[in-house]
Amino acid sequence: MYTAALQQLEGKINTISEEFKVLHKYNPIEHTSSRIKSKESIVNKLKKKGLELNYENLIKTINDIAGMRIICSFIPDIYKIVEMIENMSDVTVLKKKDYVTTPKESGYSSYHLIVSVPVSLSIGTIDVKVEIQIRTMAMDFWASLEHKINYKYDKQVPKNIKKELKDCAKMTQKLDKKMSNLGKSLMEDEKELVKEITAEYSTVYAGFMLTENAGI
Repeated sequence: MYTAALQQLEGKINTISEEFKVLHKYNPIEHTSSRIKSKESIVNKLKKKGLELNYENLIKTINDIAGMRIICSFIPDIYKIVEMIENMSDVTVLKKKDYVTTPKESGYSSYHLIVSVPVSLSIGTIDVKVEIQIRTMAMDFWASLEHKINYKYDKQVPKNIKKELKDCAKMTQKLDKKMSNLGKSLMEDEKELVKEITAEYSTVYAGFMLTENAGI
C-alpha cells in the first residue's frame, strides 16, 4: 500500500512538472526520488519508541515509511510546490515543518510534509501516510554529506566536524539566497508571458470542465 501511495504521488508531481514545462517555460521541479523504509529501520524505530512490534503501531506512529524527495532550483520554488500539494483535492496535508525558514541546530534545511493519500485496494480504500521533503539542490547536497558523516561515525560525530558542517550549512544558505535572487531576476522577463498563457489555459480548463459536467 505504501508503494501504491508513492506511485500515485509521483504521477501527480510528474503531471505538474510536465504542465510547467509546456505552459510556463520554467519548471520549479528539478527531479524527484522516492523510497520505502526498510523492515530493519521500521523495527528499530518502533523499538526506540518503546512500542510493540505490531501492524497497528506501525500505521499509527511511523509517518515516513514511504518517503518522497522533491528537489528545486530556488527557495521560492519550495513554497510554490508546497502550495500545489496543498491544493491537490485528493491529498490531505496532515503535518508540515518549515526547516527552510528555521533550520535545525545542525544546519539542516528542508521543508517537510506528512500527507495522506487514498489508495484503492481489493478490500476498499485506505488512507496512507507519506513524508515529502522539498529542498533546493544546495540543501540536498549538504543533507547528503551530513547523512554520510553521521553513518560513518554512527551519529557520534566529533565536535570539530559538527562545526565544519554547520559552517557549510551557513554558506549553503547564503548561496541559496543569492541564487534565488538571480532566479527572480531571470523570471521577471517571463512574467507577462506567463500571465497570458495562464489566463488562456484557465479558460480552456474551465471549458473542459463544463463539457465534462455536461457528460459530453
